[in-house]
Amino acid sequence: MTNIGNMYGPNFTFLGIPACDLDKPETYKGADVIIVGGPIDSGTSHRSGAKFGPQAIRMGDYLPHDGERPHLALRVDGLKDLKIYDAGDLLMPPGNLEDALAVLKAATEKISRAGAIAVVLGGDHSIASADVAGIAEHRGKGKISMVHFDAHADTGDLQFGALVGHGTPMRRLIENGYVRGDRFLQLGLRGYWPDDATLNWMRDQGMRSYEMTEIHHRGLTAVLDESFA
Repeated sequence: MTNIGNMYGPNFTFLGIPACDLDKPETYKGADVIIVGGPIDSGTSHRSGAKFGPQAIRMGDYLPHDGERPHLALRVDGLKDLKIYDAGDLLMPPGNLEDALAVLKAATEKISRAGAIAVVLGGDHSIASADVAGIAEHRGKGKISMVHFDAHADTGDLQFGALVGHGTPMRRLIENGYVRGDRFLQLGLRGYWPDDATLNWMRDQGMRSYEMTEIHHRGLTAVLDESFA
């Protein structure tokens, strides 16, 4: 696992927070949060380009990158009140999605074992099968819960004949025992998919899913209260 700064753009950190190197624990000792880029888009089935996401997120704020962002209502500044570091982008082997996901899994496991929260900047949706798996390797397989905000369930069995892709990560997490189906919550599903066979599989796992139509009708607060009751 090699940290190379930012793969696809200028080498600067998220909002100007301190940088760290995941291969050098002394650079993130006592960290509360570590941000890391997962520039992967070889899991997409349509338009590529998500590998540029981590750098676009870092460049997206037009305010000074000064390591400060106070919150008006809460009167706190998470960037200053917490020890947050940016580990840059992980070096991803080109053309090999499974190896790239293994790199990401190792990174999130290392961050979790260091006592920090991993914030992963993607990247296509295939990264979910790796970043969550890495945390589960530390916290315990089947012992963590997942809240998934998405228009699609990403619980497909195969994607163009492959087990790994942007439409399959949630299924792989459950099948590989990282997250139990009855500890899996999905919010915001809409559109034309999943199909009936996939929906039946999701129900068999005990997954809970809320479509956007229900959230609009009942309100987000009511849905969240029910979800976490």
